[in-house]
Amino acid sequence: MKFGEIPVEDAGGAIIAHSVRLPGGTIRKGRILDRTDIARLRGNDVLRVIAARLEAQDLGENEAVRRIAEALSSPGLGASDPTTGRANLRAEAAGVVTVDADRIHRLNRVDEAIAIATVAPYEAVVPGRVVATAKIVTFGVAATSVEKGVNIATGPSPVIRLHPFRTKRIGMIQTSLPGLKKDVLDKGSRTTAERLRALGCRIYEELRCPHSCGDISDALRKLDTCDIVLVLGASAIVDRRDVVPQAVARAGGTIDHLGMPVDPGHLTLLARMGETTVLGLPGSARSPRLHGFDWILQRLVADLAVTPSDLTGMGVGGLLKEVPGRPMPREPSPLGARVGAVLLAAGQSRRMGRLNKMLVEVNGEAMIVHAARALIASRADPVVVVLGHEPDRVRSVLAGLNLSFVYNPDFAEGLSTSLRSGLEALPPEVNAAVVALGDMPGVTPGDIDALIDAFDPDSGATICVPTHDGKRGNPVLWARRYFAEMATVSGDVGARHLIGANADQLLEVPRASPGILTDLDTPEALAAHVAEFSDDSS
Repeated sequence: MKFGEIPVEDAGGAIIAHSVRLPGGTIRKGRILDRTDIARLRGNDVLRVIAARLEAQDLGENEAVRRIAEALSSPGLGASDPTTGRANLRAEAAGVVTVDADRIHRLNRVDEAIAIATVAPYEAVVPGRVVATAKIVTFGVAATSVEKGVNIATGPSPVIRLHPFRTKRIGMIQTSLPGLKKDVLDKGSRTTAERLRALGCRIYEELRCPHSCGDISDALRKLDTCDIVLVLGASAIVDRRDVVPQAVARAGGTIDHLGMPVDPGHLTLLARMGETTVLGLPGSARSPRLHGFDWILQRLVADLAVTPSDLTGMGVGGLLKEVPGRPMPREPSPLGARVGAVLLAAGQSRRMGRLNKMLVEVNGEAMIVHAARALIASRADPVVVVLGHEPDRVRSVLAGLNLSFVYNPDFAEGLSTSLRSGLEALPPEVNAAVVALGDMPGVTPGDIDALIDAFDPDSGATICVPTHDGKRGNPVLWARRYFAEMATVSGDVGARHLIGANADQLLEVPRASPGILTDLDTPEALAAHVAEFSDDSS
């Protein structure tokens, strides 16, 4: 790949390396310059640009990263469409991720332009969580480097693997001593049930008994059909000859290991009783905070074996005690942020005449249904529909779809009021929102997911806009940081002015479909769309 400063007249077909602001719009970095771009640059006295030009042996950033990401994909880990040289692997189910660290290191050493980042080995993830990111650092890379990387990634076993959580029969024993309040036992039950719920499991049966070897042994025998039995004792296990380990031995079990280099979690017991795994837990397991016991439980529920060697290998990163607010993972972290959607369907359709455009049939269904189905089929969750004009009729055509509704009583005052109503209706754990229009039936789930994939606050992509042939369209993804300012907008306008005010946070996401540009808000636009559909179908 050639890179450097070149005269504008020689820059046709080159990839511009840095954005250039011009009257009428910015030519953004990464764009392949065409004749129109060259003319605009020259017309504004820009004589030289820094650009890259791929050579015959090179692959462009998106094609290169697509090949590597597809090679890294495995069951349950799907690769997103590449954007700006990046492709993400997302978990399609909740589970535990294992990583072949040696092969990741080898892949990252193939070429400085290739960068693969993953979550930590054995991390528990939720559906939609980004598990790995493949990135081409430069605008292109040698095809031979990509081939080497693909060969490493397509070895005899997956480099990155998702082990989904399985439904397990989990029993629980809690013991008591004189003076131990029932509230303490009840708290242990609630906390454990919540932990298991995050793993798709529940307490199959709970037994409570005195803290004695004989009573615990009898309880263990009653739960011998369980896959896992949790013993939360009234007194901590401080030796292999203590009460709980001796009860396991009396019930015919064996002690695998006592203790683990994780805090909290030091006094955890790993034992076996036939096909049943027994975990003896310290009192600290009654807290909902992340615990060494969580790491063991996650692996067991994901059908991963846990050995004494596994336990003794948890010390690096095992100091959890001072990690504030780190509970069991239940929602995606910022890397796999939760993105909701607001579907604006409250307008009076003045430009459509006497018709409510939301209810006009397009390809056999009401226009609003197309927009709603695209959002539902995407990873946006939840999807909030803002109602206003003829709310009952609009709601009726959407009956049975997985949607939330909010009514905007001020809809006649303009789009801004509906935008405010929709954003306020999103739950607080939503990190960003896709704002979509009900009169754009050509937007696809893939268009919406491409925006969600591109959302990356850490790298400055907090506003994501789809483009087609260089033109910006809808919907637009906004980070939560803009919600308050968006709520102050008035009149029949949206929040487009915030894009210009935050240009450094904008990421344009190219899309092949023209549906992101087509809003059917007039009879003429509707007729043209219907005619085009008829021509395509004939």
